[in-house]
Amino acid sequence: MELALPLWFEAGSLVVLTLILVADLLIVYKRPHVPSMREAGLWVAFYVGLALIFALLMLVLGDAEHAGQFLAGWLTEYSLSIDNLFVFVIIMARFSVPRKYQQEVLMVGIIIALVLRGIFILLGAQLIESYAWIFYIFGAFLFYTAVKQAFSSEAETEEKENGVIRLLRRRIRISSEFDGSKVRTLVDGKKIFTPMLIVFIAIGTTDLIFALDSIPAIFGITTSPFIVFTANIFALMGLRQLYFLLGGLLERLEYLKYGIAVILGFIGVKLVLHAMHTNEVFFINGGDPMLWAPEIDTWTSLGVIIGSMAVATVASLIKAGHDAKKRGITLVEEISVNANE
Repeated sequence: MELALPLWFEAGSLVVLTLILVADLLIVYKRPHVPSMREAGLWVAFYVGLALIFALLMLVLGDAEHAGQFLAGWLTEYSLSIDNLFVFVIIMARFSVPRKYQQEVLMVGIIIALVLRGIFILLGAQLIESYAWIFYIFGAFLFYTAVKQAFSSEAETEEKENGVIRLLRRRIRISSEFDGSKVRTLVDGKKIFTPMLIVFIAIGTTDLIFALDSIPAIFGITTSPFIVFTANIFALMGLRQLYFLLGGLLERLEYLKYGIAVILGFIGVKLVLHAMHTNEVFFINGGDPMLWAPEIDTWTSLGVIIGSMAVATVASLIKAGHDAKKRGITLVEEISVNANE
């Protein structure tokens, strides 16, 4: 369904969001530092508030369907982006990236993610417009991803990344230590790459994998390229501050992956049902639409997304609290200690 918003609003929104991202990048470049919990919290609150204001503007200038699709898409992409942070934590720890420069690494990752997602959004929109049956493929892929998400382990992720590391080290000469945030450094009079190169490539590879998952997911909520793209931008804005805000809490959100798996599986089913309802594939039901297939509305999708993330987060925190108590410390104290390390 095509939803039309005023052209000035769409163009103006993209310009303003671009300026905010550029300003954010300049702040990181000119003042690399480890943000305090208060600073990170304020930035995350600012970006979340900005997204809610944007949804309100869509409600006023468009309608409830616009606002609902944006909120559902933003929350889906935000939850997938938080899942992305788990891998970022692994990458940062493995390469011992100095915390002072982790903001720059995260910002580069966000830029790579925006570029990749922008490409996939354009391709996805064109595919959907030309081939309605693509929803069958998107739905099946998301359902497969949901199963893989639910049963994957951290060890499997680390093993895949080790393979990338080994390949790079065999083909490229890399120094043993970082030189600030530089990608190249001078060793024995020769210019060679620093471990920062591997970190950037690992981040970029991760972003590519997550873009493959996230774009079909949001197209299951809306087919408006503008809503898809802005939802992705808002989901990525503030992601680096969220990384520092959550700190050690990320590792304790044990059940978050199940919440994300439920969301991906639900959207996968929704896409298949939509494809059945508008079916044109000649070997399925003789090429006729299956009008009995239910269409899941935006507000149901929004409820499932919020409910899945809330249940997964609360369950994770309860378990983390019990585990911390067994160690003779409260969860808040444990997180505080890890954040200061």
